[in-house]
Amino acid sequence: MFDNLIESGSHKQDLGRKGSFLLVTVAIYAVLGTAFVVASIMYMDNSLGEADLELTTLIAPVPVPAVENKPEKQPEAKPVDAKQNVDVRRELIADVTETRLPPKEVSAKASDIPPVRRGVTTVLGSDSSNAAAPMASGPGSGTGLVGGTPSKVNIAEEPPPPPPPPPTPPRAPISGGVLNGKALSLPKPAYPPIAKQAHASGTVVVQVTISESGSVLSATAVSGHPLLRAAAVAAARSARFSPTKLSGQPVKVTGIIQYNFVAQ
Repeated sequence: MFDNLIESGSHKQDLGRKGSFLLVTVAIYAVLGTAFVVASIMYMDNSLGEADLELTTLIAPVPVPAVENKPEKQPEAKPVDAKQNVDVRRELIADVTETRLPPKEVSAKASDIPPVRRGVTTVLGSDSSNAAAPMASGPGSGTGLVGGTPSKVNIAEEPPPPPPPPPTPPRAPISGGVLNGKALSLPKPAYPPIAKQAHASGTVVVQVTISESGSVLSATAVSGHPLLRAAAVAAARSARFSPTKLSGQPVKVTGIIQYNFVAQ
């Protein structure tokens, strides 16, 4: 069946022509692309060389002038009338030490109206000025401006301090009865030699007055043997007692001390 194969020479030639045509076409396109790229680069260089370049000048910003803090305008001092004997104020503003006239409002800015001076008569007016010869103010205080006519305003002086309380009058001595058991120190009396010879004995009662500090102010024998009284009084004067207080205050005390003498 395949013994008789005939090779077509014309078909082989046709493939050769097509291959050659393809190679030539590719080469042509490569050359044209390269030429196009080179031409574009050259055109761009020429365009940049012929372009008009504009020089832009940088301008510094305009400096802003600093704002100066202008001092507040102080109220001008008004001329003082030589005959003016009272202070005039547009508004009553008390001094910081005056607690009887509280301010209407509290502000951090100082007022341009001077405060009312202590001890000087002040009236309400359309301006503020001080008296050339101040007139002393009397007791009482003003009521304000009525009908546009200045009204007298007086500020009373501080009331005097209250007088000190009167000293407490000394209290009368209180009676303590028999004081032998209340003594801190009660020395024994000496037995007089003359009393020994007379064999004197018995109880001697001594009336004493004790001070606020506990010491004996006075001692007097009120009963007992005459030969023993002097020794009993001397012993009583050396006695010591604790202070007696009444309502928290020490007071004097009166009482008796008894001394027993035994015959020797």
